[in-house]
Amino acid sequence: MYNSFYGLSYNPFDKQQLKEKDCFISKDFTEMTSRLEYLKDIRGIGVFTARPGMGKSYALRCFAANLNPSLYHMEYMCLSTISVADFYKQFCAILGVSEKGGKPAMFQAIREQVTYLYKEKRQPLLLAIDEAQYLNTGILNDIKMLMNYGYDSVNYFTLILCGESHLNDTLRKPVHEALRQRITVHYNYNGLDDEEVANYVLHKIALTGASKKIIDAAALSAVHSYTQGNPRLIDNLMTDAIAIGSQQKAKVINADIIHDAVDNQVLG
Repeated sequence: MYNSFYGLSYNPFDKQQLKEKDCFISKDFTEMTSRLEYLKDIRGIGVFTARPGMGKSYALRCFAANLNPSLYHMEYMCLSTISVADFYKQFCAILGVSEKGGKPAMFQAIREQVTYLYKEKRQPLLLAIDEAQYLNTGILNDIKMLMNYGYDSVNYFTLILCGESHLNDTLRKPVHEALRQRITVHYNYNGLDDEEVANYVLHKIALTGASKKIIDAAALSAVHSYTQGNPRLIDNLMTDAIAIGSQQKAKVINADIIHDAVDNQVLG
């Protein structure tokens, strides 16, 4: 009901409606994607950090969707707080190898499968670990060993670490100096600037076939002010603004409606 009032065929700010082909190409998205393209060719380690809701996981999803599956073997692992043993079990599970025999056996099974993918199938592994801020020292140390092939002369797979900004603090610790030296690319999200926020909102509205005139310039500026360029916060705020605007029978979403939506977010 709320969507139809503004001529929206669906809520464009619902992440479940978001398709990879309809992604908004922000500066952050472009920077991360270009680094991922470079990483897949050199098979190094990439670290991508951002505050929650900035869109790094979505950029990763878009990158994976565009990979040629006959040339690359992409796997995704999303972490919560886990032990070294749990990490190995998850890694074995996604590679389809046995997790029996304890850590030494799992380590060997993983190495053999990664080698097989690289040398025999010629589909090098790209492993993306999301929520990597939960990686503990033991796991990070083992990741360093897993990346060591051919007396450290060649990379058999690509490792992509995505996490919140404090992942950088973890990696700066002296104990991780050797791993940090292996990091090939590093990018920290900046968020959408004022112009990008406006374009992001209008892009999503246009995807539904609705007119961009349903929201005015002052409202778009207010969205940036309240969200500081965070896409998830923008989506949440605009979802409330659409509902509030339709309830008020307002033909155009203005700054006052955005303010009301902010109050609703705070009180909610």
